[in-house]
Amino acid sequence: MPKSTVTVDHQLGKDEALNRIKGLLGQAKEQYGDRITDLQETWSDDGGTFSFKAMGFKISGSLAVADSEVMIVGDYPFAAMPFKSTIEATLRERAQRLLQP
Repeated sequence: MPKSTVTVDHQLGKDEALNRIKGLLGQAKEQYGDRITDLQETWSDDGGTFSFKAMGFKISGSLAVADSEVMIVGDYPFAAMPFKSTIEATLRERAQRLLQP
């Protein structure tokens, strides 16, 4: 399965960044609710894992939150490769917006 890795710097500290980044998947579900199904999230002290279906594709991955950055790693099927750059750009833009001071 292809992977996408997006790293976003922040100045919030780990706890605040984690609280904010937890909203990332919820926002996507609100905006694209008719195209995102089976959303599942599991959170820990340093990040979490997620999975969902988008337009028939199963997407899964992890979010790791550190003191000054958040790393999002997503796995998706080969059939979704044409959308890789769009997926990465969207993740980066949304995460940057959530992590603004």
